[in-house]
Amino acid sequence: KQAQLMEVLKKEVRAMLIAAKEGLTPAQLEEQYMAMVCKPLPLQDLGFQSTLEMVKHMPEVVRVSSYSNGTFILKAIADDTTKGIAKLVACQKDRTRTKSWKKTAMKANAASPSKNIKHPQHSPWSARTPALPVTVKAELQDLLGSSPLLLKDLEKAFLRRFGRVFPYRQYGFSSVLEAIRSVSDSIAVVEQAKTGSLLVLRKYLANVVEQEEVPRAPAAEMPPLEPIYDTESFCQPALPMKCEPVGTEAVDLGDHLKQPQDSQQFLPKKLTLTPEIPPDAVQDSSLCSLPPLQRRCLVGVVVEFVASPSHFYIHICSRETSYKLQDLMFEMRHLYSHKLVSDQYAMPDSAVRPGQLCCVTVSRWWYRVIIHRVVSDQEVEVFYVDYGHLQVVQKSWLSLVKWHYLKLPAQAIPCSLAWVKPVEGTWSPAATLLFKNLCRLKELVGIVDEYVDGVLHLFLCDTSTKEDVYFHSVLRDKGYADVCGENIPSQEFKELNPSALYIQPSGKETAELEEPYLCLQQESLDADGEAAALKLHGAEPCD
Repeated sequence: KQAQLMEVLKKEVRAMLIAAKEGLTPAQLEEQYMAMVCKPLPLQDLGFQSTLEMVKHMPEVVRVSSYSNGTFILKAIADDTTKGIAKLVACQKDRTRTKSWKKTAMKANAASPSKNIKHPQHSPWSARTPALPVTVKAELQDLLGSSPLLLKDLEKAFLRRFGRVFPYRQYGFSSVLEAIRSVSDSIAVVEQAKTGSLLVLRKYLANVVEQEEVPRAPAAEMPPLEPIYDTESFCQPALPMKCEPVGTEAVDLGDHLKQPQDSQQFLPKKLTLTPEIPPDAVQDSSLCSLPPLQRRCLVGVVVEFVASPSHFYIHICSRETSYKLQDLMFEMRHLYSHKLVSDQYAMPDSAVRPGQLCCVTVSRWWYRVIIHRVVSDQEVEVFYVDYGHLQVVQKSWLSLVKWHYLKLPAQAIPCSLAWVKPVEGTWSPAATLLFKNLCRLKELVGIVDEYVDGVLHLFLCDTSTKEDVYFHSVLRDKGYADVCGENIPSQEFKELNPSALYIQPSGKETAELEEPYLCLQQESLDADGEAAALKLHGAEPCD
């Protein structure tokens, strides 16, 4: 069983490292893995004490480079089946670096750490101080959100809550206290002579100093990267028994919940506020979409929802977008779980109408949604703007969404598989099932072709297997699809495209749009290389 797990892990690690041109540190590999599969690397299951120890047992997959300052950089060793993708990645511009780092690297001609072995202080990694990843910070805030903890009890509480030890050493810290002090902007250390140091969220610090008790809330786990739903019956009413909102005791959250006097300036001028609606609640506004991706760029993607090969939604895989959505979900959960807030932002009947942006609670997590239609006096059908599916939910599960939760663009991107059409005119259930299985719980490489009527047409490739798997080729070889040289507009999206109905296009300039969101930006692909990469020999235009 361990051998099977190790083989799967090797494929996943190779896929993540191939997508990282400059390589990853052990800590960054942990972050990428957490973002992809929503759980930590299975170090304990395989008997390893650290990520570095694990990759040293993968000599055929990972090359470990060490520098005199103690930094380790992990890079993929491409095998015969992944050399094609690795060669494409080698030609890419790394668009995830900050602008200052990018300018410095260009001047120094030192984009790769391997060029700086003699002068490791010029390496982009060497200047980094120890830092906890966003996921661990969120876990600490979630842990302390129920009540303060003594510093000496933190490791036990972390292990009990999340099922693993507090990984401060993995991120370069020599002690728990040093790790906590690195997040002093959100967590305060209160010195107490008798019991020792007390860890408190800064937002609750005033309450603790006054010796007011903070009630405990239910234990929390990491947020799922997708809402809990059945893809086979995504339009059916959800079951109240499984998704009933959790009530908690009222708690004094301090001054941070008081509305600023100038909050009116953040609202559209045409709004007329009603007394029961908080001034920072959204009443008449829309979310923006992610910026469009450039043609022929390579991106890491995860398929979130599938109706057919011509109708599915993806997430772009990058640390920035993944963690921003995860941080938003943590913040919404922490806020709306308190009865004081849930009462204040309860959805009034007057706001329940198609097109209304709000949030819904499902299995103790809150998701941004848009009301698509009112089903009955008790139920509405909502569109999950960050995941791409429709679901019928109870009206009582809805809440008004705060204005600043609109800053993050809608994360779900409507897509169709490029250059394919069903052989039978419509996609058969068997073809859709095959496509779902190909997409399931994997980070894939997407090759952007074009947008048609607001729907992204792209090729999908799975690089985690022994041989690269191109989805259009699999559908063709199984007799489900014809591969052709053009994109046929999706009939399903023609009939209903909630993203087009409710999500506004990004308003930024095209030249600046793709930079924060691309994992890989293709610099150039000549005609021969493109044909080889896509394996589309002999493609004919569709009728």
